Amino acid sequence: MKDTETLYQHGTLALLVPGLFDGTITAKELLSHGDTGIGTLAGLDGEVVIVDGQAFQAATDGSVNAVNGDATMPFASVHTFDNQLPKTPLAAMTMPAFTTWLQTTAGLKNAFAGIVMTGTFNRVHVRVAPKQTKPYPPLTTATAAQPEFTREDVQGTVVGYFAPALYAGATVGGFHLHFISGDHQFAGHLLDFTVMTGEVTAQVLPNLMLHLPTDNSDFMKADIKLSGLNDAINEAEK
Repeated sequence: MKDTETLYQHGTLALLVPGLFDGTITAKELLSHGDTGIGTLAGLDGEVVIVDGQAFQAATDGSVNAVNGDATMPFASVHTFDNQLPKTPLAAMTMPAFTTWLQTTAGLKNAFAGIVMTGTFNRVHVRVAPKQTKPYPPLTTATAAQPEFTREDVQGTVVGYFAPALYAGATVGGFHLHFISGDHQFAGHLLDFTVMTGEVTAQVLPNLMLHLPTDNSDFMKADIKLSGLNDAINEAEK
């Protein structure tokens, strides 16, 4: 029986803050823990969106590429989508209206939830993190300038998570959402959208399995300071 109640997360956003961008889990291993999710490739190379058990990379040139099973990631989150859960129909709304509405409608406050929303969008605005090389800079430096892309009149899927504010640092407190078009030609970290029609599933995930890269010497030796940590994450991720 598939486990549809666990969020499996490799790494933390906190470890990205000082620039720990080495890939420490393969896509193949990650996908053994879920079929839906988000992340980034080694070196902070773009945005990863996982749908239907396949990982895709949104690259800084605007292309979308299938991710090989041997590709590695420093941070990623996955869960097994529960297709037995009801889908809630959507009215036309903007991204801020959507997150406010969904948080209220689904009662999202103190538990993790996987978000999957399919729909027709009037406009989608995304950004893509640029690939870094060693010696890696801090996260805020690496993401200070990121290419942004906009697509109009597109069908696609929003994938991501809601996390309680209590767990900020391990991940982003609140919503962290990526997008991929139905034709897999457009994707990225969501900055804004206007959805016209669609359906959303908010899958409450009672269990968090956090896997840390303890075989990576840079991670084991890193001095990750709490001061300013969440501010840096919010600056880079929102």
